[in-house]
Amino acid sequence: MALAIGTQLGSLEVTALIGRGGMGEVYRARDTKLKRDVAIKILPEEFSRDADRVSRFQREAEVLASLNHPNIAAIYDLQEANGLRYLVLELVEGETLADRIAHGPIPVEEALDIAKNICEALEAAHEKGIIHRDLKPANVKITPDGKVKVLDFGLAKAMSGTATAMTLSNSPTLVSETVGGAIIGTAAYMSPEQARGREADQRSDIFAFGCVLYEMLTGKQPFQSRDREAGNVQDILAAVLEREPDWTVLPATTPQSIRVLLRRCLQKDAKKRLRDAADAHIEIEDALSAPAAPVPPPMAIPARSLWQRALPSVLTGLVVAVVAVGIAIWNRPAPAPQPVSRTVITLPAGDRLPPADQRALALSPDGKLLAYVAIHDAVQQLYLRAIDGFEAKAVAGTEGATAPFFSPDSQWVGFHAAGKLKKVSVGGGAVVTLSDASALTFGYGASWGDNDTIAFQTENQGGLWQVSAAGGVTQRLTALNKDELIHRWPDLLPGGKTLLLSANFNNVSWNAVRLVAYAPGTGQWHNLNLSGLSPHYASTGHLIFVQAGTLMAAPFDAKRLEVRGPAVPVVEGVLESLNSGNAQYAISAGTGSLAYVSGGVEGAQNKLVWVSRNGMEQPVAAPARSYVFPRLSPDGKRVASSVSEQETQVWTYDLGRETLTRLTFEGTQNFNPQWTPDGKRIAFYSNRAGPINLFWQLTDGSGGIERLTTSEFLNSPSSFSPDGQLLAYTEIHTDTSYDIWVLRLSDPSAGSGQGRKAQPFLRTPFTETAPKFSPDGHWLAYASNESGRFEIYVQPYPGPGGK
Repeated sequence: MALAIGTQLGSLEVTALIGRGGMGEVYRARDTKLKRDVAIKILPEEFSRDADRVSRFQREAEVLASLNHPNIAAIYDLQEANGLRYLVLELVEGETLADRIAHGPIPVEEALDIAKNICEALEAAHEKGIIHRDLKPANVKITPDGKVKVLDFGLAKAMSGTATAMTLSNSPTLVSETVGGAIIGTAAYMSPEQARGREADQRSDIFAFGCVLYEMLTGKQPFQSRDREAGNVQDILAAVLEREPDWTVLPATTPQSIRVLLRRCLQKDAKKRLRDAADAHIEIEDALSAPAAPVPPPMAIPARSLWQRALPSVLTGLVVAVVAVGIAIWNRPAPAPQPVSRTVITLPAGDRLPPADQRALALSPDGKLLAYVAIHDAVQQLYLRAIDGFEAKAVAGTEGATAPFFSPDSQWVGFHAAGKLKKVSVGGGAVVTLSDASALTFGYGASWGDNDTIAFQTENQGGLWQVSAAGGVTQRLTALNKDELIHRWPDLLPGGKTLLLSANFNNVSWNAVRLVAYAPGTGQWHNLNLSGLSPHYASTGHLIFVQAGTLMAAPFDAKRLEVRGPAVPVVEGVLESLNSGNAQYAISAGTGSLAYVSGGVEGAQNKLVWVSRNGMEQPVAAPARSYVFPRLSPDGKRVASSVSEQETQVWTYDLGRETLTRLTFEGTQNFNPQWTPDGKRIAFYSNRAGPINLFWQLTDGSGGIERLTTSEFLNSPSSFSPDGQLLAYTEIHTDTSYDIWVLRLSDPSAGSGQGRKAQPFLRTPFTETAPKFSPDGHWLAYASNESGRFEIYVQPYPGPGGK
């Protein structure tokens, strides 16, 4: 039974729900006696009714409470109140290691530092004879100041029925229904002996530790179901018992000693496994203190036919280091291998690249020129540099430029600026405007095909468009498929008749994007069954893309539009923005040279701040998350925001209590929260029931979520009328129009929740969005591009009247 916010349990006042799991619900609470915030884990009701098990749990809890270590979250007490039994635990702020890994692999040094802290926690517990039994990324937290805390030490044993032989049904990862749970999906971290139902010892924790370290380094679990969508638990257990991890996906920079350590930790036979966490601790400290080993060139990676051919030329450089590496030739007779050449280009003092969400690089097809965007003295413009030269030259007339791209003959460079698509000769001269249809501030990719057409994305309309390289009328190139919200980063294949692109279903976060190929002539779509960002086709016959900060290459048939083999890593640590889907790299179509900016995944997290009218910022104490659409409550005491990570959910933050509470738990896209005028409900849009529609929920989390609209098009809420009876929202008809509608929430003459009616307020060929009611409810303000650029309009509501 869920506890209402404000419930009093002895001296504890419940302030927020933190999470739910097989071992009970966890709440944030305020200890009014000791004046501190704590976490409380409510034990399942079925568990509490079993007197013998409660007695055993009491004894186990006393032992667990004896653990006192800076890397172990403390257990304070076991209490009973209001007919409930619950543990009082140390409240650990921050994100879990699982949240951190969801953004992609962790850099080797950072992963080893986290692993060292986990080892220290295991050492301290094992010395007292306490086995964790359920070590996994979700049970490790990283505090805002970087400290590592391991949670739930020994609770798996305490929750089990006996202290002796365990069965699969009550193992720490497969909680039986007798303790209020079901399969909760952490079988991938079980040791083989636990999977067989045998008693766990400290070597079981070593196995789980190996799984966690492997996942930190690779971003993948070492043992996975072959049927990943179905999440077949039995297949995961079979992998634990029978299959080996894929050792080839470890980063090239992983020290050899750590590779050996992982193999020793993940031995199937417990007798052959590393026996002590202290030994792992020593190995990790030695690896951290050892000087960095030189990274071998990609051609040295064994057992990958992609690297059995020569790598042509390599360009490296650009601030944080832009490096270029040639792509090898696949199954093609080749001349003698050429050496890999590397170079680092450092920007002049005072210059910097634009933010990672803007594309900044392009390599000419002949491999002779690098175009990049840089900011100098607050002016952002395009620069050209010869690969064999020493200086870059600013290109006149390109102020505000972003997203450069070359013509197939390497004689022109195109770019976005001031909401227009433009080009300029590499030899200098006047800038030519090709299209006014690109009202985007940054431009999310363009590609110049060898049929002299340019594919690009326009303003808010999510599909791709095309224009002649000489300029002229803009024509639609792609229309959005069902549930797609946006197409970006096009790459026209040879011949200009087909293209690669990134298709996003989220529109805010780009951490799970589908790569597709499209043939406009036939209208055929080809799902490439790959998830990644910023696809490019290499003339060596490869599809190049970025996945979790790693540049990947897969053999690709450009005629059949099929991926013909597995993707392999080329370069790690490529700068990638989850805010725009941009990966900061460029490839030369003719030479196979590659340029990139290092930095890995960026844009996954941000902070909430107050901003004064004079522009001064004051940070809010909320932890860093991927916040989008923050909205202040009418009384100014709380903030509602979507948090866009692996999925997007609505959270609320109490500014006084400094507590962050999750509000929505169903669906994967819950966006754009809007408070009702009385602050009692929050409206948002969600895909929880299929097509994206409007819903609302009581702000304390009680009661059910109620659906407000049943449209086949995406509905996004914007503003309530002052009396709370009307809700203005935007209806998006795929990528053809954005219209403003108003929903009457109730008819006074009808029963509660009855008589709701939606009516269009503004339907035009233009994009109208973000409607806001005036404080008296007599006007609606909104944004429109009717004039050719976005401006603010006001109209009387409900009308009539001019704008």
